[in-house]
Amino acid sequence: MTQATDPDHFERLYAANPDPWSFTSSAYEREKYAATLAALPDRHFVNGLEVGCSVGVLTAQLATRCDALLGLDGVDAAVSQARTSCAAQPWVRLERSLVPAGWPSGSFDLIVFSEVLYYLGSDGLRQTAALARDSLLPGGIVVLVNWLGDTATDYGGAAAAQDFIAASGLRHETAKQNEQYRIDLLFG
Repeated sequence: MTQATDPDHFERLYAANPDPWSFTSSAYEREKYAATLAALPDRHFVNGLEVGCSVGVLTAQLATRCDALLGLDGVDAAVSQARTSCAAQPWVRLERSLVPAGWPSGSFDLIVFSEVLYYLGSDGLRQTAALARDSLLPGGIVVLVNWLGDTATDYGGAAAAQDFIAASGLRHETAKQNEQYRIDLLFG
């Protein structure tokens, strides 16, 4: 069993650096975001959810494909930055919330987890997979993006993806995998 990462860890990261993973400047992040968007089917989504939106870089890009998008993050500083990043997109709502306990009500046809699953620990990951499955509209898609290097957690990205896929019971397809990350699509 893997343990969830203490939420205070993220508070400390954002206190020390407002963009601790260089989401706004990293070539790796730009390429990964482009690959994530390219993995999505060629369609528009009615109601999207991004869990772990951080400073909102991917959020702003996902918003172009959604009528409504809810971004969640557990750190106030990150949510504040995401609001600035998405200020020109009034259909984007950003909230401070930790999953699985703070899972939002409603149904979604797009749910995105980009490099967050391994922070949930095994129990939290299984609970989150069930919540995602139960919140997914028929024909909806869950997108998993997982770093394959050292996550500095008890969980690796590949194991987190495999455990989420198994716990969700959703139909699965690997959209892309390279030495750095993998993108998986799950279909409702």
